[in-house]
Amino acid sequence: MSKINLNPSALAMVPFVSVADMMKIVNTVGIKKMIRGIAEYIEADFKRWPEFDKTPRVPSHSKEGVIELMPTSDGELYGFKYVNGHPANMARGFQTVTAFGLLARVDNGYPVMLSEMTVLTALRTAATSAVAAKYLAPKNAKTMAMIGNGAQCEFQALAFQELLGIETVRLYDIDPDATSKAVRNLEATGLNVVSCNSSQEAVTGAEIITTCTADKQCATILTDNMVGAGQHINAIGGDCPGKTELHKDILLRADIFVEFPEQTRIEGEIQQLDADHPVTELWEVMTGRAKGRTSDTQTTLFDSVGFATEDFSALRYVRDQLEATGHFKNLDLLADPDDPRDLFGMVNRAKEA
Repeated sequence: MSKINLNPSALAMVPFVSVADMMKIVNTVGIKKMIRGIAEYIEADFKRWPEFDKTPRVPSHSKEGVIELMPTSDGELYGFKYVNGHPANMARGFQTVTAFGLLARVDNGYPVMLSEMTVLTALRTAATSAVAAKYLAPKNAKTMAMIGNGAQCEFQALAFQELLGIETVRLYDIDPDATSKAVRNLEATGLNVVSCNSSQEAVTGAEIITTCTADKQCATILTDNMVGAGQHINAIGGDCPGKTELHKDILLRADIFVEFPEQTRIEGEIQQLDADHPVTELWEVMTGRAKGRTSDTQTTLFDSVGFATEDFSALRYVRDQLEATGHFKNLDLLADPDDPRDLFGMVNRAKEA
């Protein structure tokens, strides 16, 4: 078991959470408990939204996909995530999305943790969805439709079970093997899992609809006639320019809630709308500055593209688990000469070591 040195003066070694370590942390804490913990950090950080630096993520687009940097800071800690999105990867034997992230001290710029974020992003995305649904979904909702049964599916289902008390998940994917995989993985969770033959069948009777598909294109996963009054839509698949999942007519009649409008108007479902179409920022709902769900017949839409503060929250949560779990390695990441002015001498003396 590694030992973390939290003394601010001991900065040369940086705790590194590998994929193996992250999985150990998840299984030590418990996956649902960890989702709940991350959700609490996310909600706490949204409630102090004005403290954060905020900017749309920095993308590098190609015909194959996108690579992005997602930075933020609360004035004490700085965090960023490196993430890719390559829809064709699955067919080539690669993950569609991979990521890593870093936390650093603002006062001296030294990193305090480097971590894998492929697994962690799945956890934080699910946690964010469930946090938003606490404010936007119908009260006492028990059934969720999950359209798109890829890597996010099970995490979303468990998050809604843990935080909202969802009992039934209705699954649909154009790839039956993806649905079969999700059914197997959710067997022992206590959820009632229903495989469906179409999107229309999946959304029937569901108070919450989650869309999470991978194709990098403007698609119509939900049409207007499929969405009834009072339903909450958790749209998490549209996350880059030219990629959407919902018919425009749904947007025109739904109350829309977003993380950071400047980013969502570029990458989210609302890229289909005029630039001045009204949306409500989620942090305003959490702090009571704006209303969330106001009636049983209201159609609410969380147009989620993922924002840097959510990754910051997830990284903070993981860092706070390191001392208790010991699942990390100390990484020799920073050059640390005895004399800060003599970096050359440190290199030269290494020949003699």
